[in-house]
Amino acid sequence: MSKIINISEAATLALHSMALIAGSEKMLNAIDIAQKMHFSKNHLSKVLQMLVRRDYLSSIRGPKGGFRLKKEAQEITLLEIYEIFEGKISSQECAIHNKTACPLLECVFGGLTCRFSLEFENYLKHKKLSELIK
Repeated sequence: MSKIINISEAATLALHSMALIAGSEKMLNAIDIAQKMHFSKNHLSKVLQMLVRRDYLSSIRGPKGGFRLKKEAQEITLLEIYEIFEGKISSQECAIHNKTACPLLECVFGGLTCRFSLEFENYLKHKKLSELIK
């Protein structure tokens, strides 16, 4: 099945995990998070460690350990987290975006691909992690 916007599993796990951690009063470990999301602990652990390396999470080992945010949830945008795993969002244009190469009078996509990309980026840029928690 074709997707207009493709979000990797790693980015999806990161965004959901960060929201779960931000909304939890106690530390959550990888097993807790994996169970809540019904996902593999192994892949999730790699994602969480990347967030630790990038200074978004701190981790404590041991039976009472887990993960906690290093910054306040209202200081973290979804775009920051997304870009750790996906890189910068680039405007998706038609493969024949060069006006001299395209034989048509106007773009068959009507500029929608660029607008989708910009709207998606704008949403992530202005949505704070704190807005996802209760």
